[in-house]
Amino acid sequence: MMHKPIQIKNLDLSFPHKTCFENFSCQIPYGSRIAIIGRNGSGKSSLLKMIASLCGEDAVVGYVPQVIIDHTDLSGGQRLNKAVTEALSLDPNILLLDEPTNHLDHRNRKSLMRMLQNYPGTLIMVSHDKELFRQCTDTLWHIDNGKIHIFSGNYDDYMSEIKLKRTSIEGELELLNRKSKGMHHKLMQEQQRAAKSKAKGEKKVENRKWLKMVGDLKGMKAEKSQGKKLKSIDETKSDLNNKLADLRLPEIIIPKFSIEGSDTGRGVVIQISGASVGYVENQPILSGIALSLARGERTAIIGDNGSGKSTLIKAILGESGVYKTGDWHVVKLEDIGYLDQHYGTLNPDKTVLEAIADLVPHLPHAEIRRHLNDFLFRKNEEVNALVNTLSGGEKARLSLAQIAAKTPSLLILDEISNNLDLETKEHVTQVLKAYPGAIIVISHDPDFLEEIGVNSYYKISNGYVSFSTR
Repeated sequence: MMHKPIQIKNLDLSFPHKTCFENFSCQIPYGSRIAIIGRNGSGKSSLLKMIASLCGEDAVVGYVPQVIIDHTDLSGGQRLNKAVTEALSLDPNILLLDEPTNHLDHRNRKSLMRMLQNYPGTLIMVSHDKELFRQCTDTLWHIDNGKIHIFSGNYDDYMSEIKLKRTSIEGELELLNRKSKGMHHKLMQEQQRAAKSKAKGEKKVENRKWLKMVGDLKGMKAEKSQGKKLKSIDETKSDLNNKLADLRLPEIIIPKFSIEGSDTGRGVVIQISGASVGYVENQPILSGIALSLARGERTAIIGDNGSGKSTLIKAILGESGVYKTGDWHVVKLEDIGYLDQHYGTLNPDKTVLEAIADLVPHLPHAEIRRHLNDFLFRKNEEVNALVNTLSGGEKARLSLAQIAAKTPSLLILDEISNNLDLETKEHVTQVLKAYPGAIIVISHDPDFLEEIGVNSYYKISNGYVSFSTR
């Protein structure tokens, strides 16, 4: 059953400390396929709930929240699958999904995308998953700078259009700057010429006052004309700068990795053969493990939810409680950097400055500030903030700043791209692309894996690990 168009008129969302968006109006016809994007904390989830409240009596709404508190005995991926199944059992004509691919393994991701591609009703979802945008939506709502920008097309086209607009505006500003400089130069010449004429003519016009007045009037007219043109240029520049602010692109992080950290050159960081792992002796979860990783190589561990990926990582990190058999040659623990989606390696009671200073106590204060500046921690209140007050994106940047300050030879990443907004994910990608050591990553995000240069895979299936270069 089709629903009547959803009417949104002058919608606002504000909190005491910020305004997310104002005066948003639009109409959502049946069959729309919309992705809501924006930075963490921009109001995406709140907007999704507001849309649910605006649906008419003819609407049957299936809603799946980002945080699913039911079915606590299930894994994150299993909870999501159950929640989606329950939503679809209502036979909804409007489906609202909040971060639907978080925690899903490759198989379940593909299954969800096929289902959404075939879903006939109105689909509106909050997501940071670019593959999901490409496959399942045709319209973007971007919450940014207190506005909701609507774009008909995919995310790649949207970013290309923003960059083209930005380039065009920057070109116009450059032309105006040159024109402004020319105007100032011309005005200075007019003023110098007038001053010379005045000095030269003062003696000649003592008895012909009207000629002096004519000369002064011409000079005044010239200055007034130039002044008007300069004012017009300044007003145009101000308007263009405001437009440029609306087209804000993420800042770029260009990290400088420490040269005093462990050697990240050639050699093998991990060599495992004939191995098995588990939590109970003689009851392995994974068997026949053969894994090799040289310095500078990048590999992903993939597999279904609950297949044993995290158990293998725990074994590599030498965690107690994990039983191991076989031959294990792994670099020293202090040469391994570990990063998970909750940034558990950060001390919540330390400041941002202390998080770096404790790692590299030999560095002077000014050098630590420069290092944090590279990772976009610039203001005094930012570097003196406690870790437990940081957003997820800020914690991600700080964790990466730690790795750059004391560079390990092996970096292990466990689902770190979950819950990151697109801007923070871009920052993470920039740093990892520049990281000089070896990487092992667990992720269900194929775009992320490709962007950071993963070129080999260890797939876990039915209790065994197999190698591929797909």
